[in-house]
Parts: sequence; C-alpha cells; structure tokens
Amino acid sequence: MSDPSRAPGVLHVVATPIGNLGDLSPRAQAVLRSVDAICAEDTRHTRQLLGHFGIERPLIALHEHNEDGLAARLVERLQGGESLAVVSDAGTPLVSDPGFRLVRAARLAGLRVSPVPGPSALIAALSVAGLPSDRFVFEGFLPAKAGARRERLQTLASEPRTVLFYESSHRIEEMLADAVQAFGGGRPAVVARELTKLFETVLDGPLETLAARVAGEADQRKGEFVVLIEGAGDDVDARLAEGRRVYALLSREMKPSLAAKLAADITGAPRKSLYGAPSDL
Repeated sequence: MSDPSRAPGVLHVVATPIGNLGDLSPRAQAVLRSVDAICAEDTRHTRQLLGHFGIERPLIALHEHNEDGLAARLVERLQGGESLAVVSDAGTPLVSDPGFRLVRAARLAGLRVSPVPGPSALIAALSVAGLPSDRFVFEGFLPAKAGARRERLQTLASEPRTVLFYESSHRIEEMLADAVQAFGGGRPAVVARELTKLFETVLDGPLETLAARVAGEADQRKGEFVVLIEGAGDDVDARLAEGRRVYALLSREMKPSLAAKLAADITGAPRKSLYGAPSDL
C-alpha cells in the first residue's frame, strides 16, 4: 500500500555483464547495493553475481511467466517509496529479456525509471564486426520453426541496413543455412560467439563461408551468438533487376526453383522476389 509520507521510489534498469564480471560498472554496483529489492530473471544466477561483489539485497523473480501479474504489485511498492532494480541474466534488461511490462507500468503510473547502462551483446558485436554501423536493425531471436524462420529471413533480404540477430547453439547451423538461401551466399556477414568470455570468437566473411565453417566445426556451434548480416545497401533495385535478368536466362534451361536459387546466389537478390518472375527477356 502506498505511503503518502514517502516520496515515490525509482525503478533502476541495470545492465549486468554478458560474460566478464569486470564489466559490472561501479555505478551499477552502487545502485544494486542501494535499492530495497532487485527484480531478477533468474534469482539463482543473480545471487551468484551479487555474491561475487559482496552485495546482499532481497531478490524477486521477474520473468516472462509472471511479469504480467507482478508488475502492478511492484508499482505499488514504488509508489510507497521503495526503490527497485531490474536485471536480466546478462546484458541490458528488456533487450530480448523480461522487464518491458514492468517499465511500461511504472511509466504509466508516472514513476521515474532510470537507466544504468552497460553491457549489451548486440552493441558489443556491432562495435567489432566491421560492418556498416551508422544504421542497423535488431531482429532479436528468429522463430524456432523452420518455415516461419525462413519466411522472416526472406522479408529481410532487401533490408538496406545491417541486420542483427540473437541465436542459440541449438539453431545456429540451421539459421545460417537459411540465411544463405534468403540473402545469397556472397552477402558479407559476421558470427560473434561468446563475447567477453573465454572462448570469444568473431568470424567474418561471406555467409556461405561462415555457414560452412559453423557446420564443420563443433566448437563453433557452442555458446551464445550474435549474427550480423550486411544490408542490401542502396542498390536494392539494381540487384533485384540483375537478379531477375539472370533468373530469366537460367529458367530457360532449368526448373524455376533452381533458377531462382542460382540467380539469388549470383546476384544477392532475394530469391523470393525472383521465383516466378517473368522470364521473357
């Protein structure tokens, strides 16, 4: 229940390390020590992090299964004068992690929400990828089902900005194979694995080369991944026109599906836009 004698508390959104514990900033440590409680995606994981720094605060489990029901009660605590922190298992909360509903509820209630910035896997990967970084789009995790994943990738094939994805060890091989089909094997890309951790690797090259390496090396399928694919750039229309020209020539000699695949690989045009295109040049 709200206490009218106390000023409302603050909800701190605190970034935590994605691997290297040394990345927890002094400010983040101070905030975590100062709050009345910490909302954590996995309390066991967060307890280990806090223990490393000698921080002892009450923990509240906040995850995708309970956030809807818990947000209102946490807002009441903030209104009553308590300050809270929200953390995820790693990185900046709300980026493919829980916390959005709580932050929205707090803001709708007129409460102060303060960021404590720090590690983010997607920004870390972008900073070392060597791909255009002035404009980019973050797609998070692709659908787990193959059909939906391929359809999403096809819609992104003509995206002019650098595209970033998160991916798990269970699907990285299949995801890269699907990306080759959607973007063309020659599209420049980067696979960043286990950033800031002991076995950190950042591989770059054409998509088909990266897909082959990940498929052929078991160690490159372990850990957590950020996949970055260079955008189609400003010459999308030119690539599409060239793709359709090549498709038209190839489709005279082979099945349309194979002609579309080869034309996409050669020109970098999205295969979905080539299949069934007019072939009367």
